[in-house]
Amino acid sequence: MHLARLRLRDFRNYSRLDVDFGPGFHLLLGDNAQGKTNILEAIYLLASLRSFRGVGGAQMVRHGQRGYFVGCQVVGPTVHEIKMYWSAKERRLAVDGQPVRRLSDYLGLLRAVVFCAEDLQLVKGPASRRRRFLDLLLAQTHPAYLPLLQRYLRALRSRNALLKQRQVEEAALEGFTRELVLAGNEIMRLRREFTPRFSPLARLAYRRIAHDAEDLRLDYLPAVKGDFAVELAKARARERAFRTTVLGPHRDDLELLLEERPAAAFASEGQQRTLAVALKLAQAEHLAGLLGAPPILLIDDVMGELDARRRAGFVPLLDRTRHTQGQVFMTCTAENWPRELNRELRRWQVAAGALTPWADPANLRAS
Repeated sequence: MHLARLRLRDFRNYSRLDVDFGPGFHLLLGDNAQGKTNILEAIYLLASLRSFRGVGGAQMVRHGQRGYFVGCQVVGPTVHEIKMYWSAKERRLAVDGQPVRRLSDYLGLLRAVVFCAEDLQLVKGPASRRRRFLDLLLAQTHPAYLPLLQRYLRALRSRNALLKQRQVEEAALEGFTRELVLAGNEIMRLRREFTPRFSPLARLAYRRIAHDAEDLRLDYLPAVKGDFAVELAKARARERAFRTTVLGPHRDDLELLLEERPAAAFASEGQQRTLAVALKLAQAEHLAGLLGAPPILLIDDVMGELDARRRAGFVPLLDRTRHTQGQVFMTCTAENWPRELNRELRRWQVAAGALTPWADPANLRAS
């Protein structure tokens, strides 16, 4: 799978962009605040329908404009054209000219894994970050997971709305509780089964980057310890007091342990950064192993945060991507780009919202 064409209109600092990409390694070079990360954000938006920067659609519209357009051509077993438009009043998503009706039909059409500074929040941030990571992995690889999660969240919102009322409608509450338990039990089962399969991949990725420095383990920590329905019934007084659902998979966590100690509390800054990268490497390895081809890799200046030994942990994945006609996009400045990756790659100059082929690669190698 690769992104063959990218089209932007009024997206971030790009008024207009039409560019073709081939498989392989694409290096986006330029000074800060020129638009390098915006390219990666657009690709990830097409893959996941969300920004990896954690912002909404309004923040991605070019200053002074009403909306943005992002489009691409994806080449895999088949070729697809994706078009997305967003404004405060209108949102459109189409594949091959047909509107997308269900997200579960769309996600997976373009698969991408992003490495960025925000990944550090996977380790030191709140449990919601790790739940989102777990949900994304399951949604990318288990077709029934996203509709199941949407079903659970609908029941959760409805149940919470009832709990906020002065007089709770008990019959309606019981109906949404049954739906919450049915969907929640299945979500917990899938998360519980998936984590032991994913944990060894993360462990190997961490050991590869950190050169066997510490041992990593991932543990699924469900908020529900026993029977979900029974525990919800026991928590009814707390729910009345807090006017919200206090128990369920929406409060689960994924515990990250280095040498059997929680990484968020005991790991150094360098260990936490290495662990965040290892989780994303494991995500890419998991998708590649399950689907037979690596996802598109989006690497946003992460290499500059790792020393040469730890950067070398990327090399096997990058090599595999190259051999399978996959695709990598990496951003960096001319000063901090990793020299050990000086292989078959295409260099692009990014300046003031414009993307052009690098004019003189010889000057770059000499710098």
